[in-house]
Amino acid sequence: MENKIYTISVYTENNVGLLNRISAIFLKRHINIESFSTSESEIQNVFRFVIVVHMSTEKVIKIVKQIEKQIDVIKAYYHTDEETIFQENALYKVKSSALFEERQIQNIIKESHANIVTVSPEFFVIEKTGFRDETEKLRKDLAPFGLLQFVRSGRISVTKAKMGISEILNTFKNTNT
Repeated sequence: MENKIYTISVYTENNVGLLNRISAIFLKRHINIESFSTSESEIQNVFRFVIVVHMSTEKVIKIVKQIEKQIDVIKAYYHTDEETIFQENALYKVKSSALFEERQIQNIIKESHANIVTVSPEFFVIEKTGFRDETEKLRKDLAPFGLLQFVRSGRISVTKAKMGISEILNTFKNTNT
């Protein structure tokens, strides 16, 4: 049983308490969630949870089945990294003096393909979108220059193959009318 990274996509109704119930599924099995994000999906009034875990194929299949048993869950899928296109977003707050006094920091920002989103007399904020190792490398590179704050989003992803969630919802809608 080889463990690998899986991205679990959960399409849901937007109801209170669902996040707690889904996280309890992982807690009961002592499974660490590597990354978690949620947003509206491509379908009106349907939300999508993106959960990243490191586990075996057998375990991820069981977890997805457990998640789908939740009342507010419409459908859940799991995918490997090879089956998805994914990114993370990070923000870095750095002392402004570093921007003006350290020429090297401008090269670091340019080489990492990051963007400066705001500058004030006390600090400036850099935004970087990329893979986890890229956002982490930039964090380490900026640390010596007075990194004041750092935050990284959870993974966001889309699948390379069609997921078919719209067809599932249309079938459900047609049977209930």
